[in-house]
Amino acid sequence: MDNDNKGPRKRLLALDTATATLGVAVTEGGSAVHEINASGERNHSVHLLPIIGRALEASGGAGALDGIAVGLGPGSYTGTRIAVTAAKSLAWAWKLPAVGVSTLQALAWGGWSAAKREEAGSSAAGTDGAPAKGPDWIVPLLDARRGQVYTALFEAVPGAAPRRLEEDRIRLMADFTVFLAEAAEQAAARGEKPGRVLFVGETAVHARAETLAPLEGRAEWKAVPYELEGRWIGFLGEERIARGEADDIHGLIPNYTQLAEAEANLLRSGKGGVKSK
Repeated sequence: MDNDNKGPRKRLLALDTATATLGVAVTEGGSAVHEINASGERNHSVHLLPIIGRALEASGGAGALDGIAVGLGPGSYTGTRIAVTAAKSLAWAWKLPAVGVSTLQALAWGGWSAAKREEAGSSAAGTDGAPAKGPDWIVPLLDARRGQVYTALFEAVPGAAPRRLEEDRIRLMADFTVFLAEAAEQAAARGEKPGRVLFVGETAVHARAETLAPLEGRAEWKAVPYELEGRWIGFLGEERIARGEADDIHGLIPNYTQLAEAEANLLRSGKGGVKSK
């Protein structure tokens, strides 16, 4: 990451448990000092604190930290709460500022950067890795089942966090693809056609050719399978802290975007929440 911030460098502990990958990193000045990303079964509640301990032991301990950054989701309903709860508890115990950031924005930034690295390698090998003209659009994807995804839309900004174009939400992928195709067509009419539309993250189910058919002839697209790395949570946190921002740790809550299935069933049964008359 290129960091144009000229202020004092801040060392952050970065946490995210909203996806299938448990991400923990210590970042400073746009670089990862130490990073551990654990993929596999969603057993984040068991592994998070030991991995935090290992990361801190390898990077100078908690006393070297200037703050904590945490991914707020959206993503796994239960998983998201694990990192947020840990971040709040550690920030309070260590008297550090905490900042919440979008897991989807971190996924977008990391996936786009991974694609750029791959293309740079292809160019060095003598193959055609030249990017298309115009800014890339980035669509992060986390599977939400039943044809739905946790997603958003960002525009790539070299050397900085992707610029948000659409909010984090749970959406039907079929409907969102049509929206993206229409948005790309409208952007082209304004002379702002995206270079490409990159779908990053959990792409196996939702970024297949038949699903993305509405984009044909309107925008070039590419699927980039990618697992979130904790460093991107830290880099987003660094940008917020550089702007003088910090969250009230007691009010820091996950971005669920929808009710958990158990709560939705409870409301439908009339046993919870406010009943309609």
